[in-house]
Amino acid sequence: MKDDSVISLKKPEGNFDDHLTELLRQGCARILGEALEVEIEAFIGHYRHLYDEEGRQRVIRNGYLPKREIQTGIGQVVVRVPRSRDRGTGGHISFRSSLLPPYLRRTRSLEELLPWLYLKGISTGDFSEALGALVGSDAPGLSAGTISRLKERWKADLEEWRKRDLRGKRYIYLWVDGIYCNVRMEERQCLLVIIGATEDGKKELVALEDGYRESELSWMGVLRDLKRRGLEKGAELVTGDGALGFWKAVEKIYPETKWQRCWVHKTANVLNKLPKSLQGKAKQMLHDIWMAPCREGGRKEF
Repeated sequence: MKDDSVISLKKPEGNFDDHLTELLRQGCARILGEALEVEIEAFIGHYRHLYDEEGRQRVIRNGYLPKREIQTGIGQVVVRVPRSRDRGTGGHISFRSSLLPPYLRRTRSLEELLPWLYLKGISTGDFSEALGALVGSDAPGLSAGTISRLKERWKADLEEWRKRDLRGKRYIYLWVDGIYCNVRMEERQCLLVIIGATEDGKKELVALEDGYRESELSWMGVLRDLKRRGLEKGAELVTGDGALGFWKAVEKIYPETKWQRCWVHKTANVLNKLPKSLQGKAKQMLHDIWMAPCREGGRKEF
């Protein structure tokens, strides 16, 4: 071929190639602006009975704050927050939006996305590029330095959660397991996880600690810490896999607690020994055993 038939395709100008997303973004800005107007009108109305020394209404509107860009799941949304003015002595009455706190720069949904991206293996320097594909080509404020500062804040939040007071807590059931990390280390590390069910049936994350191969010593440290922080009484029943480390530890820390093996792990262990052609039928038969309404029914299904 003598002629060059390769055509370079140029992307449209702007942050978004999707006109529908752009329309949603504009609509979001408009609705947010209307909500802020309603909010400040209610604020002014609340102080309408106040007057200054010259007999003028004391709290009045005073234009807008500089434009702010809020990072959302559909990209940057530009907003203008209205402001007020207090003409009284001291001027201590000022408008603060409950929708947009003064230092809010990104929505909560986007804040929650960042640690998930980090846990999924996105490196610190690749956050802007990764988020660009999700929220638009510009992701300001999400540089490597910003992510590093967020990581320190996440660590602080985790430490605060780990030290929380457990006095008065009561868990009827506990589920325990060790989750091994797919990273190359000299010693095989795992996360020791405990999930509990309260008396009203609410599930809560009780403990999340790093350990070594689900050993008795590692589980002893977790359970001792729970007891030290106020969890005096053990659960009625604990469910876990066949790792012996936990069962030895719970007998020493909470000897009154009953325990049983996890059917999910048991089912997987059984199916691994069978050819794939039989696994579907065997799985249903195993379910019939542990879903039986009584012990005698379970024995019959067995």
